[in-house]
Amino acid sequence: MKKLFVILLSSLLAVSAATAVSAGDTARVNVTIADENGKLAVAQEEIVVSDADGDGAVTINDALIAAHDQFYDGGASAGYEAAASDWGLSMNKLWGAENGGSYGYYVNGASAWSLTDAISDGDFVDAFVYTDLEAWSDTYCCFEPRFVTTDTAELTLIGAGFDENWNPISVPVAGAEITLNGTGTGVFTDENGKATVTVDTNAGRTVISAVSDSQTLVPPVAVVEGAGTAPQTGDASVVIAAAAVLSLCAAVVAKKHSDEK
Repeated sequence: MKKLFVILLSSLLAVSAATAVSAGDTARVNVTIADENGKLAVAQEEIVVSDADGDGAVTINDALIAAHDQFYDGGASAGYEAAASDWGLSMNKLWGAENGGSYGYYVNGASAWSLTDAISDGDFVDAFVYTDLEAWSDTYCCFEPRFVTTDTAELTLIGAGFDENWNPISVPVAGAEITLNGTGTGVFTDENGKATVTVDTNAGRTVISAVSDSQTLVPPVAVVEGAGTAPQTGDASVVIAAAAVLSLCAAVVAKKHSDEK
């Protein structure tokens, strides 16, 4: 068990070392924030992030500080707060909402390990305030791809879920209506989470999202930036695998602690 833990931990550290941005450097990341009403407050905005909290690395926490400084009235000092806790650095306020710690944050479609996770150029940082504080039914989901450069947008909407053993898996989100800048299109995702919608790449920045009558969706985002080459998103299977590794590591840590008692 200890050997397995060391192997898994070493793998995660290797990945982190390969992608980490050190203090003094900056990273250009794409930040999305959904507020306490389930509305998009920041929709995949590219933000230059530096080591705002002075911990020696450019992290998720720094990205959220930068996003609030740039887009929230009053800046991060008014709308965002994170503090040390028994579980590490914990979020206490997001987009002005203080709800006892009920927030979610993902990097590149995978549930993050910590606010102190390092981020790199081109990463997608998605954070949200839970709107359902009783059944916790808010479902994180994301589009593939996240950038659209043609007038025909072929999208796949993938949601975060769990199997019968509570292992993280991805599931297609069916029956969700695609929206353009908040307006419904009458186009719905099929049983595989796929939808094709027509957009105008000459009309300026358009935010594609989705809503559902049957699920509480954390609003996903794809952006129409116009014709040309756009940044590419990662393979969904890689995202799922990363989430699974993190889940397995957590299980191993829990088992190790139990064995040592």
